[in-house]
Amino acid sequence: MTDNQETPDAEDTAPSGSATLPPLRPPCERLSCHKSSVCSRSYFVVVMVFFHVYIINVIALLFYVHYSSGQEDASQSRDTPSSNHQRPESGRPPSKPEFLRDVSLTRIEGIRVGHVQKVSLVPGKVHEMRTLSLKPLLFEIPNFLSEDECRVVMQLAQLKGLMESQLMVQDGQEELAKELNLSPEEIFNLLDINQDGQLQLHEILTHSRVRDGIWLTPENLREIYAGLKADKDDDGLLSLEEFRLLSNDAFQRFLMQQGVKRSQLVRNSRHTWLYQGKGAHQVLQDIKTRVTRLTRLPPALVDLSEPLQVVRYEEGGHYHAHHDSGPVYPETACTHTRLAANISTPFETSCRYITVLFYLNSVEGGGETAFPVADNRTYDEVSLIQNDVDLLDTRRNCKKSNLRVRPTKGTAVFWYNYLSDGRGWVGEQDEYALHGGCMVTQGTKWVANKWINIDPDYQRQARYQQLVSQQPEDEDDEGLTLNPDIQSSDIHQDL
Repeated sequence: MTDNQETPDAEDTAPSGSATLPPLRPPCERLSCHKSSVCSRSYFVVVMVFFHVYIINVIALLFYVHYSSGQEDASQSRDTPSSNHQRPESGRPPSKPEFLRDVSLTRIEGIRVGHVQKVSLVPGKVHEMRTLSLKPLLFEIPNFLSEDECRVVMQLAQLKGLMESQLMVQDGQEELAKELNLSPEEIFNLLDINQDGQLQLHEILTHSRVRDGIWLTPENLREIYAGLKADKDDDGLLSLEEFRLLSNDAFQRFLMQQGVKRSQLVRNSRHTWLYQGKGAHQVLQDIKTRVTRLTRLPPALVDLSEPLQVVRYEEGGHYHAHHDSGPVYPETACTHTRLAANISTPFETSCRYITVLFYLNSVEGGGETAFPVADNRTYDEVSLIQNDVDLLDTRRNCKKSNLRVRPTKGTAVFWYNYLSDGRGWVGEQDEYALHGGCMVTQGTKWVANKWINIDPDYQRQARYQQLVSQQPEDEDDEGLTLNPDIQSSDIHQDL
């Protein structure tokens, strides 16, 4: 009998008197079989429990993902109303309307200094565009204007009438200081560029030139210190204690008493503005079209920019080194988009993304356009005035500039005043775009400027263009483009 055969009961197999019993299976074996059955059932139960828990977790995860996606879609639909399902408005625009970034500004590559590119600006003619510098990105295009076009622009400017580019002394600075409510300590810290606790000559010079429009030299400043008895210890530096003794307009009053010559102004020229929109002289419209092709920008941006500025420098005329546009900070507004942005700020700049400068005649002597720090390895404002050598002074130190462009009739030069933000829009100010007009030593100099105004804040620019596009078409000439005379004084700043 084998182990896996069952043993019948003794009562059925043995005779009634037999004392022998059949062999029984060891207790341990019976126990082992029983234990194995229990373990199998327990294992099955545990596996089933884990399986159900897993299924429940998967179902719960699917519900969570579905619920989260629903919430996200609902949130997006609330934040970005579509054209078919917009929330009813109560006649007021949304507080922060978002415009899609559907415009990318083309930026011409300079490749290297001296590189020549072929450009088609007018039908049947090819112009050559030469790279003059990479910092700033600066190009020269000979024969951009014909002799007849140069003559027409000068005649139109004379017919319109030219005005002084700068008044002798600018007013209103005292009111601005009061409006900002700045303490002497705050003004002192604002002027103290290197934050050494003392105002050096170049720091005061920079402030006076920007504020009063008067080009003081270090020698002039020492004379003013002596006249006002401002520098008590006669070390050429102003401490905070010495600065506190001066009123906001102390320099201005002293200069008014001494008298200011035209040669002491930041710029010495006359100018006017020529409208280039519908109904303007065909030559002016052609120039605008050519600028659009040259810069490769959307026509709407060029159309909504400043009119053409025409400037005449007599012998002795100059324009000290400056930037056509300033840096834009959160508290700064662009002049052309300020009204559309509906913001109020005492700080404004023209936001001139591109400058296109045309030479309307060839100058007999002087009158070059100087770029003092073009292609410098670094830019340091403090180093512009050192050891009484002022690189910003185009009357004295024009020859010390890194680059000078000689004025030749019909030639155009253009450069970018801002860098790219890396996403196809306007970035930070290019400080290397510092430039000025050298003193005319013989004859007369005629130039024209075409600026392309673009707000570095894409949303403000888009809002401005949307506002302008909503104006009736018959109001384009009068409503959208302000009177050039008004623009030159109120809207367009001559920086």
